[in-house]
Amino acid sequence: MGSVQATDQERLAQEFVRFALECGVLRFGEFKTKAGRMSPYFFNAGLFNDGARLGRLAQFYAQALLASGIGFDMVFGPAYKGIVLASSVAIELARLGRNVPFAYNRKEAKDHGEGGTLVGAPLQGRVLIVDDVMSAGTAAREAIALIRGAGATPHAMAIALDRQEMATENGQDVPHSAVQYVRQALGMQVCAIANLGDLLHYLSVNGGDARMQAHRERVEAYRARYGVAD
Repeated sequence: MGSVQATDQERLAQEFVRFALECGVLRFGEFKTKAGRMSPYFFNAGLFNDGARLGRLAQFYAQALLASGIGFDMVFGPAYKGIVLASSVAIELARLGRNVPFAYNRKEAKDHGEGGTLVGAPLQGRVLIVDDVMSAGTAAREAIALIRGAGATPHAMAIALDRQEMATENGQDVPHSAVQYVRQALGMQVCAIANLGDLLHYLSVNGGDARMQAHRERVEAYRARYGVAD
């Protein structure tokens, strides 16, 4: 049973990498990361920018979450990208028979109407945070503090892509990734639709032309320098 599930997850990850490439969300070239590194690839979830793409993205999140077996009582989207992601994932989960409340935050507190920074269902129980990627883990820490402040439990995170590379702290590389920090230091589960290993596997299987081979070589070199052991 476990091997069948692993195969399903691998298939889902490969489909997601293909989808991200087709949408131009995942691109190859030279891109400067927040850590100041020159990355040979870039993932911009903001380019899932029409109804069909967003709906398909939500399907990937929901399928990965249900396959992971991670339990949660509600969904939370940190401003700003997380707002759209959390709401669309909640819609897809409901379509699949898993109806859960969702909430999100504002960057600025509202001083009229209901006021405050939180919108949606009250934060309670085990909260699943939905975001696109984790780099330094700063956004995750902010969301965790907000959830705890409301008396709920930050239980798990769902992200689209795990870059599997060293995080930075105070401008220095550290021997763990942001995802590993969330898992190990914060004790939260993390569900990623795909990771850097899945991207490299896709490039290996579909690297028939010289251009794709060159992309794979550059990504492999980047992983050799900045990657972390899973």
